[in-house]
Amino acid sequence: MNAAKRLEIFTRLREHTPHPTTELEYETPFELLIAVLLSAQATDVSVNKATRLLYPVANTPEKMLQLGEEQLADYIKTIGLYRTKAKNVIATCRLLLEKHDGEVPTEREALEALPGVGRKTANVVLNTAFGQPTIAVDTHIFRVANRTRIAPGKDVREVEDKLVRLVPKDFRLDAHHWLILHGRYVCKARKPECARCVILDLCEYPAKTV
Repeated sequence: MNAAKRLEIFTRLREHTPHPTTELEYETPFELLIAVLLSAQATDVSVNKATRLLYPVANTPEKMLQLGEEQLADYIKTIGLYRTKAKNVIATCRLLLEKHDGEVPTEREALEALPGVGRKTANVVLNTAFGQPTIAVDTHIFRVANRTRIAPGKDVREVEDKLVRLVPKDFRLDAHHWLILHGRYVCKARKPECARCVILDLCEYPAKTV
């Protein structure tokens, strides 16, 4: 895929969704961090249902620690892997207080040192909470990048590195939101809805459904 085609793809995605953002509900960087941590192998819808009840009770590291692992587990038990996630959230809150004065760090290395926080989670927080042009590659982005040939790669890191290098600079800040939304609602895993795709004529996927 050439640079002109890639530019047109992101131009159309921006025209279709001018102000994309995460579908996770949050008001502070801490709330976003916890929501993203909880969202691993879970839907944003299920996480939002849990955090709507959790955050009025505990929306800071201090309050989360006061809540404790067992009570936290009760709030998030409808989410997959909830016991492991409750343990990681409590450990993360403890580290935030001990090493970062209760604030979410703005550096990748510090974020990835938090329990349960990997590269993808760190990228989401850096991008969405702090406006850094990172690209978090989830299953949707991995699929869209490979199908369309925007940035094909054999693993998520290769796709991420290619996207960071190849996405036009003006689009980099919002690129992962556009690609996630496109993968979630149009370029679906089992049967992509090519008939309503705004980049149909630009996509290089050989098995289009139209």
